[in-house]
Amino acid sequence: MNRTREGAPASWEVFLRARRGLAHQHVGSVRAADPDAALALARDLYTRRGDPLSLWVVRSDAVHAASPDEHDPYFAGARHKPYRYPEHFPPLTEKGPEGDDHE
Repeated sequence: MNRTREGAPASWEVFLRARRGLAHQHVGSVRAADPDAALALARDLYTRRGDPLSLWVVRSDAVHAASPDEHDPYFAGARHKPYRYPEHFPPLTEKGPEGDDHE
């Protein structure tokens, strides 16, 4: 992890959950020296409208993500496992195995 130099504010990613039943959404970033200050800044910046259910801040250097250059290893389909794809299976028809119609 990259640590900021001593005394410099760190970057924090802000996630907001607007109401029960919804997932947290990334809404932006703030710069603060500690988590409490980051929460206070995030509250002031991102909760002006509405009454959100919860607010998270995560240090930006603690977030691990796949880069766009790594897209294929993470997101490409598993073509070596064709049974995972609907086109692997024959289409459903109204004819049975011997060709007779089913009702």
